[in-house]
Amino acid sequence: MFDATATRTPARGDARPALSAALAIAAIAAATLAGAWFFQLVLDIRPCPLCLEQRYAYYLVIPLGALVAFAAGRDAPRPLLIAGLAVLGAAALGNAGLGVYHAGVEWQFWQGPTDCSGPVGNLGSAGSLLERLGTVKVIRCDEVQWRFLGLSLAGYNVLISLLMAALAALGIVNSARRA
Repeated sequence: MFDATATRTPARGDARPALSAALAIAAIAAATLAGAWFFQLVLDIRPCPLCLEQRYAYYLVIPLGALVAFAAGRDAPRPLLIAGLAVLGAAALGNAGLGVYHAGVEWQFWQGPTDCSGPVGNLGSAGSLLERLGTVKVIRCDEVQWRFLGLSLAGYNVLISLLMAALAALGIVNSARRA
């Protein structure tokens, strides 16, 4: 009788946790970024500068997650896969920290960056002010444009980033256990 598990190489089985974790992280990041673009382009909820900065981690995590998954599928060395998952986890944790900072700015716990929160600075002359007001739209970091269940998009970014970091940690632990 044919046994399919007998033909599987040990290296391929060892890469399975890294492959699963990296694919899940990349998929979550892609879905989150698609959601952010949906809010921006379809619902016309424009991102503030801090919102745009929080997207940088997703722009890193999507291709890196795909690369780690590809490497895991090609039987890459376990230390390389663990290092890739560690970078994914670090990017997600850093993004969670930025999300906490942004949510704190929204809740007025602390001052945000001067380019998108706080008092409006030098407005210039009245004539040039009217001209500039027609062309410039400043999205403030300290004003929430959308909330659901009490959380803003920055708050949801924290939760999503923590989930991705947890998946990376789980992938690291499970990959190390297979040693």
